[in-house]
Amino acid sequence: MPVVPEQLVRATRPSARLAQITVPSLPQAVASTAAKSSFLPSAPVALAPPTFVPIKKDPKLANNWKTKSAKEMTDAEILAMPDAEYMNSLQMAYFRNKLSILKQDILYSAGATTEHLREDTVVVPDPADRATIEEEHALELRTRDRERKLLKKIEQSIQLIDAGDYGYCDETGEPIGVGRLLARPTATLSLEAQQRRELKQKMFGD
Repeated sequence: MPVVPEQLVRATRPSARLAQITVPSLPQAVASTAAKSSFLPSAPVALAPPTFVPIKKDPKLANNWKTKSAKEMTDAEILAMPDAEYMNSLQMAYFRNKLSILKQDILYSAGATTEHLREDTVVVPDPADRATIEEEHALELRTRDRERKLLKKIEQSIQLIDAGDYGYCDETGEPIGVGRLLARPTATLSLEAQQRRELKQKMFGD
């Protein structure tokens, strides 16, 4: 029988230290959460206000406003209108319709959140799951709070349209500009005035 060197025997033996190492198992709460997340229905996604993408002025669309109503116009066609027609009756009607649609979207989101919070009242025994649900509710409520503030600005903008004052800077009285209003329909300051205000806030605080 061949003799096996002692060094080789030692190398093939599992060390006592290695034998003592064990892989920790997941805590019961974590395992429970992981298992439940595979079949628990996810919370409904909150509707966010639509994102307005800046567009370029197309001279070919400059005269489309003469043959279309406010509801038939597009952002590109409104932007292409001559500067001399700034905030004429068609543009006022167009922005009023845009603000009204945004308002309805926010009200719909608020109603969906209310229904979700009312339905999701079942007591969950697992602390981790309960914490996750509470965090989702808090996030939804913060989103609704931001939309509530936006809703107030929308209503103020609609009032400005009805009064014929929409589209002009509160500080300078200069036109805010169609492009800026398409990107932010609730704007009440020109881009320059907004930048000055933000710079002042950074320097001196609110």
